[in-house]
This record gives sequence, structure tokens and C-alpha cells, in this order.
Amino acid sequence: MSTTKPIELHIPSAFGCEKVAMLQVAAVAERMGFSRDRVEDLKTAVAEACLNAIEHGNKLNRTIRVGIELLAEESQLMVSVSDQGEGVGEVRTPSIEAKIEGREPPRGWGIFLIRNLVDEVQFSAKECGGHEIRMVIHLDRTAPAPARRSENAGEGSGTP
Repeated sequence: MSTTKPIELHIPSAFGCEKVAMLQVAAVAERMGFSRDRVEDLKTAVAEACLNAIEHGNKLNRTIRVGIELLAEESQLMVSVSDQGEGVGEVRTPSIEAKIEGREPPRGWGIFLIRNLVDEVQFSAKECGGHEIRMVIHLDRTAPAPARRSENAGEGSGTP
């Protein structure tokens, strides 16, 4: 399954709405032939990206939408999640040790999960305002290693 135009979805900035995005992404990935495990990885990554956009980007303002864009190509699925907010600053991977030892709050695993569940990820500030997380998952998991978990130089301005 390959699409020439992206599939666009807009959800309210309210907890629970991320499930709509998860289901849409799963349907596309399944039609493309992704394994069940890879579909579940993608669903989790999309849910985390949407939750970050809802909570940190759009500050739970139900009148502001989270944008989700899917582009299915022959060998990969690209998913972008964007908010319209200011975010909360630097995007960083949590310290597993600090969380286990209780030196950091237990929340904040979203970016860690996204980075480890998809093949490529970029965080960026949008020129028109807001932030975008762009995730790519390859149908063949043996995609070139340098492409995995790529990050934009402007990562510090993304939504955590």
C-alpha cells in the first residue's frame, strides 16, 4: 500500500483522543503488511507523541487540535504529530537510573519510548508555531543503521 497524498487526521487536545490516532495508524500499518509486534510498537509511539502534544504542546486546550499526518510508501510509514503550543523546552532522554532510584519523577518516558520503538525520529519547531515529531518505521527492520533514531539539530525546542 502506497499513498501519493498524506492521510491527515486532527484530534482535540484531550486525553483519550490519542486512541483515534492509534487506530488509524494501526489500520494503515496492517494493510502495509507490518508484523503485529511492529504495529504495536507504532501504536505506542504514536500514542506517546499525541499525549505529549495534547499535554505539553497544546496544554489540554480542547479547542486546539493535534495534527497527525501519515504517508505510506512502499517500504516505510511516516507519521508526523504536531501541536500548536510552545512546549516546555528541551527534549531529553530520561535517566533510567535516576527514575529507578526516585531522583526523577516516574513520568516522562514518552520520548524514550518513541526513540526506541520507531526506526527514525525527528523533533522540530515548526515555522508557523508549534512543534512536530516525525517518526518513520520501516517495513524491513534491517534499514540502514545511520538512519535509525536520527534527530534534528533543533531538538531542544521540541515537546517532551
